[in-house]
Amino acid sequence: MPLLQKLDQFHLSIRSNRWHFYFYLFCRLSLALGFVIAGMVKILGERFASGLSEIHPMGTYLVALYHTGFYYPMIGVAQVIAAVLLLLHRTTLLGAMIYFPIILNIWMLSIAVRFDGSYVSSTLMVLANLYLLAYNYDRWKIILAGKKSGNFSVLEVSAKNSKFPLGFFGFVTGCIISVIVVFQFAYEVMPKNSHYECLTQFDESELGQIGKEFCECVHRIGKPLDQCLENFELSKKLIRSNPDSST
Repeated sequence: MPLLQKLDQFHLSIRSNRWHFYFYLFCRLSLALGFVIAGMVKILGERFASGLSEIHPMGTYLVALYHTGFYYPMIGVAQVIAAVLLLLHRTTLLGAMIYFPIILNIWMLSIAVRFDGSYVSSTLMVLANLYLLAYNYDRWKIILAGKKSGNFSVLEVSAKNSKFPLGFFGFVTGCIISVIVVFQFAYEVMPKNSHYECLTQFDESELGQIGKEFCECVHRIGKPLDQCLENFELSKKLIRSNPDSST
């Protein structure tokens, strides 16, 4: 059986399941709520995550973004438009397509600056957005199949199958737990959202003192994150190269 036919059958089994439909609605509503809140902050001219220090890696970016004139509220307008489109049945796919590049950018930014406030939530939002796109596979599959392939009418499937997809929701739960655990241990050091929170990562050992210097570099001196991380790694190598150093 051709791959596209297998995808069609798998997609049909998803679209005909009531529990997948409920999860689909949950993803639409939760993603829309997230962008309505974030978008309105920008439209109203308020700085997003205003509690962050202006020399924090994410704070520096947000301050610069805040001072880009009309560009800043236009991002908010795009977020609200994407959210509204997600809520309307006929425009859900369009909303998901507009939503995806925005949330993907937020996700990559959060990871790049190791931002506590959104590296977990933005990852889950990217995954939820991908689920919406997959759920509407029948609407865009012509891109994969090419012009000469079959009938591409949009499916109108009623969710009559009430069997609970235990495997799928087990997978979803596993993804959520994995994202939290991975980001909990993915980085040796994090800038955190304040100098005090940053310091709590380290003890009174010699390596801990280097970590505290990292916090000073980020939150008090205000050097770029990459430079502070580079200094941390260099100092750590010096300690490890000296086996007689005290711990």
